[in-house]
Amino acid sequence: MVHFGSGTDINPSVAFAQSFLGAVADGQVYSDPMGAYKRVGIKSDLRPALWDRFEQIKKAETKSIATGTGGTGLTDNVLIPISHDNKVVDLTRKQTPAVSIIPRVANQGIVAPYKQITSKGSASFQIENAAIPVNDWTPDVSSVSMKYMYARGSTTGPLQAAAPSHSLVGFQPTGGAVGSFTDATAGNMNQFNVLIQAAAMRELEEETIFNGDASTDAKEFSGIVKLMSTTNTVDKNSTALDLKDYNTAARYAFEDGGLPTVAFCDTSTFQDTLDLINAKQGFFQGATMTEYGFTSIKLNVGHGQIDLIQSRFLTTTSGSKSVYMLDLSVWEMRVLLDMTFERLAKTRDSDEFMLKMYEALLCRATQFNASITEIL
Repeated sequence: MVHFGSGTDINPSVAFAQSFLGAVADGQVYSDPMGAYKRVGIKSDLRPALWDRFEQIKKAETKSIATGTGGTGLTDNVLIPISHDNKVVDLTRKQTPAVSIIPRVANQGIVAPYKQITSKGSASFQIENAAIPVNDWTPDVSSVSMKYMYARGSTTGPLQAAAPSHSLVGFQPTGGAVGSFTDATAGNMNQFNVLIQAAAMRELEEETIFNGDASTDAKEFSGIVKLMSTTNTVDKNSTALDLKDYNTAARYAFEDGGLPTVAFCDTSTFQDTLDLINAKQGFFQGATMTEYGFTSIKLNVGHGQIDLIQSRFLTTTSGSKSVYMLDLSVWEMRVLLDMTFERLAKTRDSDEFMLKMYEALLCRATQFNASITEIL
């Protein structure tokens, strides 16, 4: 008996069939190219066909199932399911420290009034029992109008039915007042859409707090840059920042009655300030966490200490960089309606909603603040 491989006995008939690939019967002529067999004159040669069949069987037996096996699927890999990643990173995210730090004051009305004393007479020394003159003073009232901010979202029915829960990485529902970016998870796509629209609202609010200009766009309120203008400004006129500029600007505000406690600057100026401090006293941990939850540099100026916070919403263009020192006791965000969710009419297979907010920024006394502008 013939033995193969491990020496196990096999059936001769099976071995014969395997030898001829099951295509040739016992006694069949499979090669007679001259037609000489039994002198019948019929030429035949099955060897090329047997070889082709052998090659086909060989390929079928040696081919492995790979990642691309099958027809065209979502990613051309029919047998491999798509892995779900529930974390979404917003590449456009920006922290909003000013939204958190500036006091928010409820204001029931579409106009936000604020009062000032623009002048007051002087007290005087008099002789005994003299007629004392009346000391007149001049009050004034100013106001800003409410501005209306909106963000609209729409989530289709199929998307809500098909999409699983997602987590928005680095979402700041209240501007991040108690820390850095934090994640927020939404159970369905409609909730996730609300998170995205809320982030867009906060970032627009922060942008307008710094760069709003009602004289250019009447739909928005004026921001810090516009309201302060050139009041108590240390104009660098495209020259480099110096640490003494902080003391000079703070002195301007102090002499006009202000006590700035916080300052905002662009990211480039923040770095320049750290470099200037390190150059004077060697490398140290110059940035610390403020009580507002943001990293700041503690600046020691004539009247005390100021937290310098970097903002992503102030320009880093050379010659246009800036620092704004604020006395927060005179800044208010007057709010008629804080961020509110409202469903809209359903006319198609989608959930329609909007977020809205009515507010306006005001400064009761711009001269209590100071700035450093046109920094190289």
